[in-house]
Amino acid sequence: MRKAISSLVLVVLFSCNTNKKLIETNSESIKDRVEETSVKQDDVVISTKSLVDIKDMKTELEYLASDDLEGRNTGTKGIEKAAVYIENIFKENNIQPYFKTYRDTFNIKEIVGYNVIGFIEGTDPILKNEFVILGAHYDHIGTAKAVNGDVIANGANDDASGTIAVLEWAKHFSKTKSNKRSIMFTLYAAEEMGLKGSEHLAKRLKAENIDLYTMINFEMIGVPRAAGEIMAYITGYKKSNMAQKLNDYANNEIVGFLSQAKSYNLFMRSDNYPFFKEFGIPAQAISTFDFTNFDYYHHVDDEADKIDFKHMLSFINKMIPVLELMFNTTGKEIKMNNE
Repeated sequence: MRKAISSLVLVVLFSCNTNKKLIETNSESIKDRVEETSVKQDDVVISTKSLVDIKDMKTELEYLASDDLEGRNTGTKGIEKAAVYIENIFKENNIQPYFKTYRDTFNIKEIVGYNVIGFIEGTDPILKNEFVILGAHYDHIGTAKAVNGDVIANGANDDASGTIAVLEWAKHFSKTKSNKRSIMFTLYAAEEMGLKGSEHLAKRLKAENIDLYTMINFEMIGVPRAAGEIMAYITGYKKSNMAQKLNDYANNEIVGFLSQAKSYNLFMRSDNYPFFKEFGIPAQAISTFDFTNFDYYHHVDDEADKIDFKHMLSFINKMIPVLELMFNTTGKEIKMNNE
């Protein structure tokens, strides 16, 4: 399933006079890959061409959203297949488990659930002790109201799309090793049961007293917003300066404000919230689903054929250099606001 990528060149130039650093990653032109994206901030300029293969991405999402996984309800054979699939992607890409295994196990009465967690240690001897968490939930609701005899709620947008984004970033950074801070790539079960998986992991990591810098959850990023709208929005917009800093890193407005987010209580309804609650740090969710652009929320027709893969590819690639800057700034620039 993995494609070899040739002609990959990493060039790092230092100038004593300007104190500028240029990290440039070039890959050969491949059909369906996006154009070069670049961002800059202070003394860092990062430009990168996509290492994300749209065909791999499509294959992976189609599997997670297939009928064979029966809607990925926590505690079922279907979500077990999804967990194994995610673990194998981590293994194939030399992404290590944070705990003894990739699984963070929890119980909801008689149900056994698993968060699946990959880990890339930071390259800086000091900053590697600070953590950034990128997350999404890989579970869904199992079944929903029948339509033409179909009862499987496949959850392609909700949230196989976010899961694939996290996996693609994990694969990218496992190759580049361009993160001074340590990164956890966290895929949660039991989000649909009330954020039980992320709640368990947040409490476990808090008990370990890790230095968690920030957490971003990616929720339903498989469909584009209307023309003229900002690419994505962030929940809890006013709680921190995260949106401002991500846009600064992008040198463009890529994350905006959704007016309905507060009335829908979105900040507290996604897997970012337990980390905010436990750590009191900027922990927010980013989405491109804005309640006007997708008709199949918790519906059996939330299937892979409804996903806009070119949009997903664009979103994933535009976020890569933004995330890289977040992983590498000397200080913790993303901070809570005093509301």
